[in-house]
Amino acid sequence: MRVLTVGGAGFIGSHLTERLLAEGHTVDVVDHLGTGSLANLADARQAGGPLKIHTLDAAAAEFDSVVAMREPDVIYHLGLLPPGAPAEHTAAATLASLMSVLEAARRQSARRHEGVKVVVALSAVSLYGDVPSKDQPIKESQPWNPVGVRGVVTRTIAELLAAYREHHAVEYTALALATVYGPRQRPDGGVVGAFAHALREDIAPVVHGDGRQTRDFLYIDDAVDALVRAALKGSGLVINVGTGVSTSIRDVWDMVAGPSGRAPAASPRRNDDVSRFALAPTRARIHLAWAPWTDLSTGLRTLHR
Repeated sequence: MRVLTVGGAGFIGSHLTERLLAEGHTVDVVDHLGTGSLANLADARQAGGPLKIHTLDAAAAEFDSVVAMREPDVIYHLGLLPPGAPAEHTAAATLASLMSVLEAARRQSARRHEGVKVVVALSAVSLYGDVPSKDQPIKESQPWNPVGVRGVVTRTIAELLAAYREHHAVEYTALALATVYGPRQRPDGGVVGAFAHALREDIAPVVHGDGRQTRDFLYIDDAVDALVRAALKGSGLVINVGTGVSTSIRDVWDMVAGPSGRAPAASPRRNDDVSRFALAPTRARIHLAWAPWTDLSTGLRTLHR
């Protein structure tokens, strides 16, 4: 299978690239290296295999030529608003990148009889907004009630995917990932990455709010497994990928740092933060035959290796 990953040099993308190559697929990575890094792909490049890296913004005009030349069966769009980044500064770039992918997939299908079989894109839990405890863990049937710019952009991603499927027959699967963590995560890429960095540097981590807000933490290998499966199943759906278990930010720091860890530094809660969430992977079990297998304590131990 020929696969193109937009954002393939990032945290999630580099792990996905390694898995795809290990399974014998041909992989093209498209990444402008804004938050991604070629260092993330060092193991993949050293292992050999059919890997080609294009240092390119997917929103650039040249992207269509890459798709036409490389003829991917599957395109992964892994570009989401980075956690903590001002959404108003990155929303336009995120949507422009997705539109470029969808247009390239549409044109490629017109050029070739088979064309791009499916676009697999990331969604985010901000799609659902701040869901009451009684409705947790969140099922896909939960009404969309996005919070802030980040949530509205996430809803727009889902709606664009559905529109291209309806009007242009571009198949898609959208995965709403829980809070992904693991090796190679940047300090500004998520709370666990920030905590791991604080522990290594022996500095106090910054916690937005009081630390009692909860998240569903998903280990990178489990997330990648769902992404790989989504290339073959689940077309036309938004699918939750999570553990169904919520853990407070404060408790995660205690697990990472242990009893001798520094006390976190308090910071105001961000406007688009939700109070709590856990995702019920109902559709993932049915449509992807997927289930998580890495519990939080096991996943966090990999950060100390």
